[in-house]
Amino acid sequence: MPQVISKDGTAIGYDLVGSGPALILVAGATQYRAVDTALAPVLMAQLSSSFTVINYDRRGRGESGDKWPHAVAREVEDIAALLDMAGGEAFIFGMSSGAVLALEAAAAMPRKIKGAVLYEPPIDPARSGDAYRYAHMQMAMLAAQGLASQMMSGFLQSVGMSEETLDAFKASPAWPAYEAAGMSVEHDYRLLADARAHDTPPDRWQNAIMPVLVIDGDKSLPFMAAGADWVASGLHNAERLTLADQAHQVDPILLAPVMTVFYGFGTVQVH
Repeated sequence: MPQVISKDGTAIGYDLVGSGPALILVAGATQYRAVDTALAPVLMAQLSSSFTVINYDRRGRGESGDKWPHAVAREVEDIAALLDMAGGEAFIFGMSSGAVLALEAAAAMPRKIKGAVLYEPPIDPARSGDAYRYAHMQMAMLAAQGLASQMMSGFLQSVGMSEETLDAFKASPAWPAYEAAGMSVEHDYRLLADARAHDTPPDRWQNAIMPVLVIDGDKSLPFMAAGADWVASGLHNAERLTLADQAHQVDPILLAPVMTVFYGFGTVQVH
């Protein structure tokens, strides 16, 4: 499998399909190529006729390495390495916590990232910055002890998985692949804690001068719409869109044409 080498020497594994301008897909918490069969592969198939689509394993997952100390900047450098491999410019798409990472990359590289689509950045404006920092501190303590299984379990319970369902999941053949990525969950908690350092969006996000589309689904968790509004409010060039009949697990067949039109490489079909 192809790899790029990030600034700190970490190898980042990726897949690449299609032709045209580069488009980098940034996964949310727990997701990587070996376990994501629903979103990224379908997006790649749908978008490959218009874009060179790059799907990568975020550090600490799958075929990508990791190094201490952790920082959001290291994940931005991973995206920078992919972007340089792709020719120096790219569009970007981020899902869930990956939407926050995609925005951090866009703010850090405003002349290289040409447009960004963010689906449901999971920030609850009603939840305090202290609460986000405390949640990250707890996850970082588990990471320092190498307790990947507890980290993954804690994350899944935090997003609503019942103890009974979690026990069944842990007994299933699918669990080892998720457990293997447990240490990387700390990265996602750090992303959200850094984003919620203040009551208002970070000033650095205003460096993201490219067009940005922030999307939520009308069947999703109640705070997702408010979170999308909060993120968009911190940007100079943002648009907001709510997709009908969509939850946090968005339909990629519906999402792909929205992305293509927003990036400027498609047309809206009128029936």
